[in-house]
Amino acid sequence: MKVYGIDIITGSVRSRTKRPVYALVIIDGGEVTNETEVSHFRLLRMLSRDEPDLLAVDSIQELAVDQHELCTFMQTLPPMTRLVQVTGGEKKETLGKIAARYNISFNRFDPFAEARTIARVAYLGGGAEVVAFENGCDVVVSRHRSLGKGGWSQNRYVRKIHGAVLQRAREIEQALLAGGLRYEKKESRAFGGASRVIFHIQANRGMVPIHAYRGTDVQVRIACRRLDRIRFRPMSERPPYLIVGIDPGTTTAYAALDLDGHLIQAGSSRQMSMADSIEALYRLGKPLVIASDVQQMPYSVEKIRRAFNAVSFTPREDRSVEEKQELTAGYTYANVHERDALAAALNAFRHYRHKLQNVIKRVPPGYDLNEVRAGVIRGLSLEQVLGGKGEIHEKEAAEPAPVTTESKRDDRVSLLEGQVKRLRAFVEELELHQREHEREILRLQKQLQRERTGREQQFRRETEIAKRDLIIQNLKRLLRGEQRHTRDLKKRLDRLRQHAAIDRTDDALPAKVLSALTREGIHLLTTEVGVNPGDVLFVAKTDGWGRTSIKELADLGIRAVIVGAPSTDQIDTQVRAACAEFHVPLLAGSRVKVMVRGKSGSLDRKQFEDALKEWEKELEQQARQKATEKLESIFREYRWEREKEVHRGG
Repeated sequence: MKVYGIDIITGSVRSRTKRPVYALVIIDGGEVTNETEVSHFRLLRMLSRDEPDLLAVDSIQELAVDQHELCTFMQTLPPMTRLVQVTGGEKKETLGKIAARYNISFNRFDPFAEARTIARVAYLGGGAEVVAFENGCDVVVSRHRSLGKGGWSQNRYVRKIHGAVLQRAREIEQALLAGGLRYEKKESRAFGGASRVIFHIQANRGMVPIHAYRGTDVQVRIACRRLDRIRFRPMSERPPYLIVGIDPGTTTAYAALDLDGHLIQAGSSRQMSMADSIEALYRLGKPLVIASDVQQMPYSVEKIRRAFNAVSFTPREDRSVEEKQELTAGYTYANVHERDALAAALNAFRHYRHKLQNVIKRVPPGYDLNEVRAGVIRGLSLEQVLGGKGEIHEKEAAEPAPVTTESKRDDRVSLLEGQVKRLRAFVEELELHQREHEREILRLQKQLQRERTGREQQFRRETEIAKRDLIIQNLKRLLRGEQRHTRDLKKRLDRLRQHAAIDRTDDALPAKVLSALTREGIHLLTTEVGVNPGDVLFVAKTDGWGRTSIKELADLGIRAVIVGAPSTDQIDTQVRAACAEFHVPLLAGSRVKVMVRGKSGSLDRKQFEDALKEWEKELEQQARQKATEKLESIFREYRWEREKEVHRGG
């Protein structure tokens, strides 16, 4: 792999007077092959000549002022050369911090040292690739000279140029077909051939077997399709190593640190299952150490540790709340569960901190410190992690003194005996802690049982109170309805008493006032006062009457209906006819005077009986008249039939 690492010495791409000069360091196969000063123009020429795999910078602002200029610069790069920003993508870090991950030190005031570091980091897979184009490009074949105003041979000249454009487009199309590339062709036909041919190819620029070309008559341009914004793609897809603290329970919390002790993320949830916890940690990185804040790791935390095959860590004894607060001071967390998880992670980091710092001092430059530290935490020696590559510290590199086989065996036996003693003491300590925990568990179970009993009694009491409150509310609602019904009945009773008082006199008759001669008015009067057979009704007007309302009055068996009209002639003829049909006496207010008082009234008995007799006489007279008319009609029909027979016989 060939890598170009550059760092600006003087000048700037933003300056119009002093163009930039770069320090260029070339690494080929892991070795520095060249260091030189180059201008911007010479850098482009060397890139076109050597076609390196990577062009590494610490900031893309050293190459271009804005996105448009950067895309133009990347358009001039060879197809297989990738632009890498070693300080990261959207979230940039300093070059010193990036180099420290690979245990590389440099003089930040020396541009060549920075360029050397940039190239080395890019060679080791650090940084992010700058992506400015889509996975596709356009090949444009067009004229390279103007057609001019023309002359005697203008047509032959135009045919020659357009034919050359069409011929070059056909050659490009054959190359695309031979390469098995998908494309869309857009051709602008012209006199003698084509003036412009565009190929929209569904492949990146490096896969297109076409080169830009400028000839006498034809030019070929290759343009990549730009993205809306510059994107960054990490060169290394390896997830970062994490030191994770987990606090299980009803609310599961986790806190993740990197190998430098920086908090990456802390979270908690009541609905987080074991699978959700594993997925959340998998998105953050690769857990290297799973820690708990209690001396014996809970079963759920142990299952998460096994899922990642991580190293387990538990404290020698349970931490108190004061120690956790002191340990997590200066960090932000949402609740006590996240605090406990963060305390567990910080405790594990402090346990490994001195070992990690010692590893940094002993690792030679050019190694990924995270990988080395991860191997050491897993229990490997530094030599095993480095795989015999690189120089180890001088003291460790010295040859050890020869040791006999017998002495090795004796040392191993003594070592194992000491380990057995330590393990036995540790087992006794664990058994003591286990008995204490069992007593504490029994005490907590009894306390929990008492709490549950009290909670159940309180819950039953609250449930019974809520049930009774609901019954009381329903009874109050029913009581209010009954009270309204009682008030309505009292009003109705008062009206009936007034009506009965009128009925007890000999000279007066009671009358019930009807608001309108409609079904609604009849129902309203029936509800408020009641309508009984033999009642006399009074209505001021007959507006809105109907046959159904007259029939309903007849079904109720009322004695008569008095209309407040000045005379009988002013009553609607149809109303009188309907009343006569259903035998409901209809009297005018001019014949029977009615004294109205609210929903009831009174009238003179003698006037009423006289008017009722007159109505019956009118009804009999109308009946006789109808019978006479019917008889005359039958007689006329008989005469007409007889006349037809006479005429027919004659």
